[in-house]
Amino acid sequence: MEGRPLVSHEVIVQLISATTTREGLQVQAQLDTGEYPLKVKVTDEQMAALHLHPHPFHGEWNYTILPESSAEHVKVIP
Repeated sequence: MEGRPLVSHEVIVQLISATTTREGLQVQAQLDTGEYPLKVKVTDEQMAALHLHPHPFHGEWNYTILPESSAEHVKVIP
């Protein structure tokens, strides 16, 4: 498949929705048009309370966030 210019939100959603794997994963996507507050500050305490499990490849960008109740009982497999 050749690259396709990301010229609109519609094109991006279509490309994401067309994602599949050999194992049969199918992806569904839809555009979220909600409005969200800008420049929200997250405190160090709030970040420390998250159960972030970095992945081996660029863990600063790729990580799993586990819910509090399962953080101690789940082994993360990136």
